[in-house]
Amino acid sequence: MEDRSHKVLLALVMLFLFAVIVLQYVCPGTECQLLRLRALSPAAAADPYRAEDETPARFVPRFNFSADDLLRRGGFNIKGGDLIVFLHIQKTGGTTFGRHLVRNIQLEQPCECRAGQKKCTCHRPGKRETWLFSRFSTGWSCGLHADWTELTNCVPSVVDSKKEVRLRPSRTWEMCFLLDVGSKCKTQHQSAHTESNGPCGLNALFSSPLGRNFYYITILRDPVSRYLSEWRHVQRGATWKASLHVCDGRSPTTEELPSCYTGDDWSGCSLQEFMDCPYNLANNRQVRMLSDLSLVGCYNLSVMPEEQRNKVLLDSAKENLKRMAFFGLTEFQRKTQYLFEKTFNMNFISPFTQYNSTRASSVEIDKQTQQRIEALNFLDMELYDYAKDLFLQRYQYMRQKEHQEARRKRQEQRKILRAKQAHLREQGENSS
Repeated sequence: MEDRSHKVLLALVMLFLFAVIVLQYVCPGTECQLLRLRALSPAAAADPYRAEDETPARFVPRFNFSADDLLRRGGFNIKGGDLIVFLHIQKTGGTTFGRHLVRNIQLEQPCECRAGQKKCTCHRPGKRETWLFSRFSTGWSCGLHADWTELTNCVPSVVDSKKEVRLRPSRTWEMCFLLDVGSKCKTQHQSAHTESNGPCGLNALFSSPLGRNFYYITILRDPVSRYLSEWRHVQRGATWKASLHVCDGRSPTTEELPSCYTGDDWSGCSLQEFMDCPYNLANNRQVRMLSDLSLVGCYNLSVMPEEQRNKVLLDSAKENLKRMAFFGLTEFQRKTQYLFEKTFNMNFISPFTQYNSTRASSVEIDKQTQQRIEALNFLDMELYDYAKDLFLQRYQYMRQKEHQEARRKRQEQRKILRAKQAHLREQGENSS
């Protein structure tokens, strides 16, 4: 009986070895080696991106995007003059992502981050010049949580004039300075919307007169979660008073942008109070941060009817988001990492972590409250649906391109293997 079991075991081992030899012959490439490893490790067989984010097995797109809209390989040149500009929207996980940019990327010359200091020095290889414009590299150079309108007017002037040592200008000086450069930047912005190639094309929103390409990136978040997170942040005393909100060369007046509170801050406010303030910038913040506010007269609500203003802002935010070099979603950390790496040809050292438990997720609200938050953020809700669809289509498109490239490499390897085998057979026939 024991001898019989040994024979069965030996037969199984021989069968396994035969299968490995056949697989090696049919598919000798590295991709197939990964497949063999996954086959031997069932726990690793699942797609890490799908498992991490709980993406539906079948994603059905809602919007039609062109191949140019989906393929984001911008040719970012870290050794040249190109610059990544991070538009940091409040309470979207931008702080975590910003730290990834300065601490978690494999670089020839990594960012220098010293203990106890918030900012890191991110120089290009062999140069004393930054490749990253963000909170953790250059500070709030264009104002606290500067929006798209502010950044696209301010960044080229700040960087190209090489005033990075004195990046925090006074409010009055900045207003006067932007008056001089605003028309030039708007002209570049308009050309970026009409050209699909070149430095003012899809991936770099526009370039500076010195030939520097600017690659704008941002992170978005589910509007309800983001809104609740901002309320909890304000409840603890945050105000963002230092934000400039510069548009068309000036900040809004107190009549154009009244305050929601009378004291130093709004600490301790209830969710009801937070929702009741009609001037609360938390409402539809993501659309406002991503749109060109000069198209609607900035913060002057009397320029056009409200319905028209909302449509212009939403259309502008969608267009600017689509033309950014990259954007990620807080709810899809691993896919955000994947798309950034493919877009900029940079790899992160440690994988992103999906945090499903946040302060916002701990807030329990009834259905009626949720519906009111959605109503207050109806523009953000529509923008997020658009962004999520575009994001997942880009992810799917890039994965398909990756699989096609792997398939092409396997076919090339098979051709080489067959050519070698034919050559060996020919040599054997000749020698015989």
